[in-house]
Amino acid sequence: MSGWRETLDDLVRLRGRALFGYAYMLTGEATSAEDLLQDALVKAFRSGRHARDLDAAHVYVKRSIATSFIDAGRRAAARPVVASGGDQFETWARQHPAAADHSSRVDNAIDLRAALLTLSPRERACVVLRYVEDMSTADVADTLGIAVGSVKRYVSDGVARLRIALPEMRFEGPETVAVQAHEGGTR
Repeated sequence: MSGWRETLDDLVRLRGRALFGYAYMLTGEATSAEDLLQDALVKAFRSGRHARDLDAAHVYVKRSIATSFIDAGRRAAARPVVASGGDQFETWARQHPAAADHSSRVDNAIDLRAALLTLSPRERACVVLRYVEDMSTADVADTLGIAVGSVKRYVSDGVARLRIALPEMRFEGPETVAVQAHEGGTR
């Protein structure tokens, strides 16, 4: 097997679930996550340039997932579509309840998923990378290829909207710089 084929095999076998989970957190549905991951894998391994080793391929595929998701959001915003009915995942999840001791966690996950879907694609990508993937602001900026200040703004705006939708949820680590006012004007 050639080098890129071995890398692709290792990537899918060892990190495929994590990459799918990342795509799922962004899209909110399994079929879209599968499509997003498949497209990212094709982009990464089409030329073989980004298939140097497992870590490099993982980073490239993850960045490709985020970029493709944001681009799809832009295209969707340019061509709005009217929803045809209820949310299939939420309906299915409510009809198939989890074990009794996990029901509140399932409800919280459904509520978080619904709240995440209200964010813009960039806000969602930044919030998911920051809080779900537990990346630093600088790492999020590097992953998405945008400025650290932009990441802080998207995370701040996204978290503010999530706090309104989910007041009981806690987001640790403020993304803003504290401003101290001085009495009597500037110093």
